[in-house]
Amino acid sequence: MTDQPVRAAQPRQVSPRTAPAATEIRQVRPRAEGWSQKKDAEGRPALQFASPKRGKPPVHLADLTPEQRVEKTKELGLPGFRAAQLETHYFTHYTSDPAQMTDLPASGREELVAGMLPPLLTEVRTLKTDRGDTIKFLWKLHDGALVESVLMRYPGRITLCVSSQAGCGMNCPFCATGQAGLTRNMSAAEIVEQIVRANRVIREGGLGPAEHDGERVTNIVFMGMGEPLANYARVMQAVRVMVDKKHGLGMSARGITVSTVGLVPAITKLANEGVPVTFALSLHAPDDHLRDELIPVNSRWKVDEALDAARDYFEKTGRRVSIEYALIKDMNDHGWRADLLAEKLNARGRGWVHVNPIPLNPTPGSIWTSSEVSVQREFVRRLNDAGIPTTLRDTRGKEIDGACGQLVATAEDEADAADTRVGADRHS
Repeated sequence: MTDQPVRAAQPRQVSPRTAPAATEIRQVRPRAEGWSQKKDAEGRPALQFASPKRGKPPVHLADLTPEQRVEKTKELGLPGFRAAQLETHYFTHYTSDPAQMTDLPASGREELVAGMLPPLLTEVRTLKTDRGDTIKFLWKLHDGALVESVLMRYPGRITLCVSSQAGCGMNCPFCATGQAGLTRNMSAAEIVEQIVRANRVIREGGLGPAEHDGERVTNIVFMGMGEPLANYARVMQAVRVMVDKKHGLGMSARGITVSTVGLVPAITKLANEGVPVTFALSLHAPDDHLRDELIPVNSRWKVDEALDAARDYFEKTGRRVSIEYALIKDMNDHGWRADLLAEKLNARGRGWVHVNPIPLNPTPGSIWTSSEVSVQREFVRRLNDAGIPTTLRDTRGKEIDGACGQLVATAEDEADAADTRVGADRHS
C-alpha cells in the first residue's frame, strides 16, 4: 500500500464573490525565483507523492510497537522486560548512551542499545537567535540527507517545528524547502528523534533557564520540511509514540499540530484516526484561480474540496481547525480575498475554524515579500468582522532563516555536512 492519495468525491460548492476589475487593485502573479520549477509533461508544476528509493534508515525502538520492542529485545538475547527500561532511558531521560544505562546488565548492554537505539541524526550545526529563545538545528540523516527543526520558547510553552520529509514534493513556488524536490520520507523514529534531541538541549540549559523542573517540549508543529500527509504512515506512527503515556513521550495530542497543503483523502483518513491532534490547512488563497498557481496540489483538490475535508475533520473530532494564510504583498492580501475566505468558511458553519494569517518572511527585491502592516490589519479586521476568529501569527527565527518557508538545505549546509562526515571519519 502506498502513501499516494486518490481523488476525493466532488465537494459542496460555494458561489465565489466576484473579484474587482484588474484596474482597481494591483495583482502580482506567483512565479519561481532563482530556480526552475519542475513541470510535468503537460507543462503544469510537477507533484511528487512517492518517496524516491533510497537506503532505509536503521530500525529504531520508536519505529516499533511496544510488542515488537519486546520481541526484538528477546532476539538480541535479553529478557523482554528490558525493553521497558530502554523506553525510560530514551523517552524520559533522552539518552541513547549505554554508559548511562546502569540498570541494564553490563553483558550485552552495548549490543542491545546498538540494536534498539541506533544513531539517526548527526548534528551539523545549530543557530540561536540573539535572545536565545529560538534554536535552529541542521541534522544529517544516515544517508547524508539534510533536514532542519526549530525549537522556540514562548511564555508557558515550548514548541518544536519538526520535519517529516527531507525536501518536499509539493513544488510551491514561494517555499524554499520545495525548490530541490523530495529527497525521501523520514522514518517515524527520525521524526521522534528530533523531539528527544530537543528535550536533551532543554534539559542541559540550551534554551535558557528553565521555568520549572522537568521542562520539555510541550507543542509540536509539523511545519518543518516536507508535506506531512504525503508521509502519512510514518507521521502517524511518530504521533502515536508522542502521545503514548506508557511507552512513549506522553505528550498531549492537543499540543500536536499536523499541517497540509490540502491532500484531501489523507485529511479524511486523519479525521478517522481517533487521535485528536490539531489540524492545520495551509490555504494561502481562497480562490482556485490564484491557488492553482500558488499551491500546485490545488490542481488535484480544489479550495472547496479542501475546506469540506477540513470541516469534516472538525465534525468528527470536535477539534477546531486552523487555516494558515501567508500574507504576500499584492498577491493574496486583497480585501476581497479576505471577504471571500470569510464567506467560504461561514458557509460551512460557525465556531469550527480559526484563521492564522502569517506575514511572509521578506526577501529584498523579490515579489515574495510580506504585506504592508496596514494591509495585514485590514485583512484581519475583515475576517474578524465577519465572525471568523483571526489572529496574526508571531513568526520566529527570521534572523537565522528558521521561520516559516525558510527551511532548506543550502550549498553551505552540504559543505558543513561533508566536514562533519570527514571529522567523524578521522575520529572513528
